[in-house]
Amino acid sequence: MSERKRLLIVFHTQSGNTGRLADAVLAGARRAGEVDTVMKRAFDAGTADLLACHGLLLGTPENFGYMSGALKDFFDRTYYPCEGKLTGLPYAVFVSAGNDGTGAVREIGRIANGYGWKAVAEALIVRKEITPSDLASAEELGEALAAGLAMGVF
Repeated sequence: MSERKRLLIVFHTQSGNTGRLADAVLAGARRAGEVDTVMKRAFDAGTADLLACHGLLLGTPENFGYMSGALKDFFDRTYYPCEGKLTGLPYAVFVSAGNDGTGAVREIGRIANGYGWKAVAEALIVRKEITPSDLASAEELGEALAAGLAMGVF
């Protein structure tokens, strides 16, 4: 029997919007019952969490056209201990944006490239107010990543 896969969701929220998206991503991921899903705030997640996962979802508000400082801190704390150990890790991003969100996605992608991770879904960027449709899209993102892990697609 193969090892059960683990999906890690790391996020930061200040206003609560990214937290709402993270909750929706988690709900979607849990629909794919064959995967253990763990969700942690960026300041609480660390190297052990990252090394134990088989897939990763990163959530951030857009701050000044960039990711949150908390998510950047997560990267700063985990990069060197994980360097070379997570090549090919499937990941995806969700962003709550006041503007266009592309700067945050671009910079996360640059860092993820340094880890050697592989983007497996288009970034979900939610601009301004979060709608029920946005929450449904977040659920779909979580479910798709979890299902892909469960089926061995990633």
